[in-house]
Amino acid sequence: MGQALHTSIDNAEILPHIQQCLLFADLNADQIDTVLKHTRIIDLIVGETLFEFRQPARDFFMLTTGQIKLARISASGHEKIIDLISPGHTFAEAILFSGQKLYPVTATAIMDSQVLSFDIASYAEILHESTEACFAIMAQMSRRLHWYIGEIDRLTLHGATFRVVCYLLDQVPSTHLGSSEVRLETPKHAIASRLSITPETLSRSFSKLSRDGLIDIHDNAVTLNDIGKLHQFAQGESFKLGS
Repeated sequence: MGQALHTSIDNAEILPHIQQCLLFADLNADQIDTVLKHTRIIDLIVGETLFEFRQPARDFFMLTTGQIKLARISASGHEKIIDLISPGHTFAEAILFSGQKLYPVTATAIMDSQVLSFDIASYAEILHESTEACFAIMAQMSRRLHWYIGEIDRLTLHGATFRVVCYLLDQVPSTHLGSSEVRLETPKHAIASRLSITPETLSRSFSKLSRDGLIDIHDNAVTLNDIGKLHQFAQGESFKLGS
């Protein structure tokens, strides 16, 4: 797995990331110091594995740059991407409460990435002494649960184009109105796997949205021409896409 570890950690470099993370927001100075003492920086090149399915779980992580995919391999050998992690987000923290000691997915860098690695055991000790920290991680888990419920709804009750529209809207700040450009840094086959569709179906959905004038595609840039109509479609309102 050849991960490049930073043996000398600059606390000033990683402290801003920690302070912005909900899981550490309510910790006192001594607790933050404990977190920093047990934090590593890991650099990954594209295609490199951070951890593997059923590997012993000793750390949870925050992505600072790049992108990480969380995936499982089916019995037939097909990869299913469970989640795509973007910078600023934590992952694998559910291990703290699952009772499992093994990672349930494989984490791989889709592009050159950097992650912060936090020791599970030391953070668990902080939780035992901090009610605020416990509530913070409960809030994080609650948001994650609601997100997964939404994902189940998308993948089981709606078609491919609906999933593609929702994916594109997820890449746009909620304050944006009118039009916006989305850069598809994630490989299209990974986006398709994440949406549980084939790459061919993804292309057809893009073409349908383009014919309806809702998006324009130029290489890896997608311009959303009418965010309002796309939100209307995603919310199941009266606007319908063409065939």
